[in-house]
Amino acid sequence: MSKWNNEQEAREEIKSLVAQYYKEYKKPEQDKPFKEGDRINYASRVYDEKEMLALTDAALDFWLTTGRFTKQFEEGFAKWIGIKYVSLVNSGSSANLLAFMALTSPLLGDKRVKRGDEVITVAAGFPTTIAPIIQYGAVPVFVDVKLPGYNIDTDVLDKALSEKTKAVMIAHTLGNPFNIKVVKEFCEKNDLWLIEDNCDALGSVYSIDGKEKYTGTWGDIGTSSFYPPHHMTMGEGGAVYTDNPLLHKVVRSLRDWGRDCSCQSGQDNLCGHRFDGKFGGLPEGYDHKYVYSHMGYNLKATDMQAAIGVEQLKKFPEFIKRRKENWEYLRKGLDDLQDVLVLPEPEDNSDPSWFGFIVSVKPESGFKRNEVTGYIENKNIQTRLLFSGNMTLHPAFLTIGPEEYRIVGSLENTNYIMNNSFWIGVYPGMTKEKLDYMIEIIHEACRK
Repeated sequence: MSKWNNEQEAREEIKSLVAQYYKEYKKPEQDKPFKEGDRINYASRVYDEKEMLALTDAALDFWLTTGRFTKQFEEGFAKWIGIKYVSLVNSGSSANLLAFMALTSPLLGDKRVKRGDEVITVAAGFPTTIAPIIQYGAVPVFVDVKLPGYNIDTDVLDKALSEKTKAVMIAHTLGNPFNIKVVKEFCEKNDLWLIEDNCDALGSVYSIDGKEKYTGTWGDIGTSSFYPPHHMTMGEGGAVYTDNPLLHKVVRSLRDWGRDCSCQSGQDNLCGHRFDGKFGGLPEGYDHKYVYSHMGYNLKATDMQAAIGVEQLKKFPEFIKRRKENWEYLRKGLDDLQDVLVLPEPEDNSDPSWFGFIVSVKPESGFKRNEVTGYIENKNIQTRLLFSGNMTLHPAFLTIGPEEYRIVGSLENTNYIMNNSFWIGVYPGMTKEKLDYMIEIIHEACRK
């Protein structure tokens, strides 16, 4: 005979044990005393028992795929970021894929991106901002970036423009917004789509003529990643968001196998016309749940991931606050090293939600980047480069013909970053002791 009177009682006891487990065995990293020699990672998950309880709830539901927690997260995220439509997906890379592929939909008419059309982007970034363009058969047009912001050099946008240009797709670098005002005006003037890769900048704010909005909401489509090092996490996960109902319809179709039907998982005949439509060459009355208007994918997240995200979203304002404080602390602590390091600066009219603290080692100082990072890594501090450095120099590009991409200018600053730049973490779990230790070790590396 069961000791519980109902399922809810059983759930509550299971969850109480999970909460106890967390308190006994999952002590937060930031609560552990730091001692020299401990590893300082560039990023880590920050969570408590509430995420584990939400995950347990979703597991006990055993719905497994997209469900009630997904709906709750999408609605909560949309309300927080201030946008109409959010689609949860299985990763930030999938978010970028969907954002770009949405622009290729026949539903967009003459504005659709076709094979051979051009998309302006930068080479100094992460490959999944670029890969969907090439994989589809469009042509990325690479322009340079500027220091100390590490974002697109807007002065060369007009040089990159051609009669084939259809879109601009770029990321906000390590939380620092690119010059949205100039890029947006350029896109509007030339009737181009704008995709904001917001995976490293969730929570950053940008202002145009006194109007403040979160990055990711100024363009036609924004994307986010919820991978563990990012601003908030679901383990894996991402989101695509837009205010454009047609783009939202296309994103949902592409995410969900390319189907024409808008019913959610487990839902049938929401429109009331499941069996009386005529689509393409299919017989009249063909089941609308199995009509496909796009060549799509299955890029949905699970409800277990979404359940974690629901709780992470509640903590997110504090996460942003801590990232800003940690970045400012490092900026002040390293200010006297400007003879050796190029220190980062926020974009004008922005309030960044920083992903990392990036510096460049000045070659004229006599130091080399790898010497500095080697010393820091040997002291157990994790460093990262600015992702691809110059994407066009990677082995993957050896398989790509010269007609499949275009470079405007010399990419001088991109190559400078490739050779001289690195970054360290500012994630919310950082303690003052860890920040002080990083400042101390970087001073040793630059003064030895």
